[in-house]
Amino acid sequence: MKTYNREDFGEFILKEKKDGTKITVRDVQLVILDIMKDIDKVCKKHHINYCLTGGSTLGAVLYKGFIPWDDDMDIAMMREDYEKFLKVAVKDLDPDKYVVHCFEKNHKYDVTWPAMKIRKKGTYLKETNKLLFNKCKDCDGVFIDVFVYDHLSKHTVLDFPLRFINQILGNVITFFENLRINPLPLKYLFIGNAKLYGKLCKKTKYIGDDITWIYKSPFHPLRYVYKNMFPVTYLPFEDIELPVPNDYRDYLIRRYGEKCFTPLPKEKQRAKHIVDINLKSDKPEE
Repeated sequence: MKTYNREDFGEFILKEKKDGTKITVRDVQLVILDIMKDIDKVCKKHHINYCLTGGSTLGAVLYKGFIPWDDDMDIAMMREDYEKFLKVAVKDLDPDKYVVHCFEKNHKYDVTWPAMKIRKKGTYLKETNKLLFNKCKDCDGVFIDVFVYDHLSKHTVLDFPLRFINQILGNVITFFENLRINPLPLKYLFIGNAKLYGKLCKKTKYIGDDITWIYKSPFHPLRYVYKNMFPVTYLPFEDIELPVPNDYRDYLIRRYGEKCFTPLPKEKQRAKHIVDINLKSDKPEE
């Protein structure tokens, strides 16, 4: 498969500061890479299986690292590995460097988005999507998203009702949180419904984002074949090697389609997640 050189795509500027210095996508990527190295050490130490997902997998395949304009990183693990990671992350990730944000550790966390964010202290990041504003006020740092995979049903009779319930719950939760109300009972129901779904579908050959990830249509959830995802394979990623789905081509085609192996046209090569960024403070620049 053809790979591409980062140098061919130029510099992507996120912010020009008052002192004349710039913060580029590359600057953010290097911070994210440091976070990823520490997460990888914890996972290896405790035999926790995970893999890069989304654009992070595509970057590993096409660029042997980050997509040149990509400003985030996603990883995913099966629920049993997530539960294990949840227990060890708060102990083994340096508390002077990182904050673990998830509903299990902070009930203000927005459960309708990734199960967990690992945030870097001493940095500040504001996301593009206003629904994503961080409600856990102890840290607004640069982060890595941690998603949960569950076994999925291919039978509409089981799949659709539970997925549709969480679609409704997610919208109601978001409505209340926009009013600065934390709807705890609905959050517990939302997460409990996702865990129930995973248990009911256990041992099926399909996996995918658990049904707390509701921003795909309940009619067309993304499904992957378990044996094409795990066990993982390793690919070069910047100056290390990181795990990706073992049949990463199948994964990427299911996720993005055949065209994903060709770089986006110039007008679409842009960072899309960050509104404001500061890499040396946990507060926005004055």
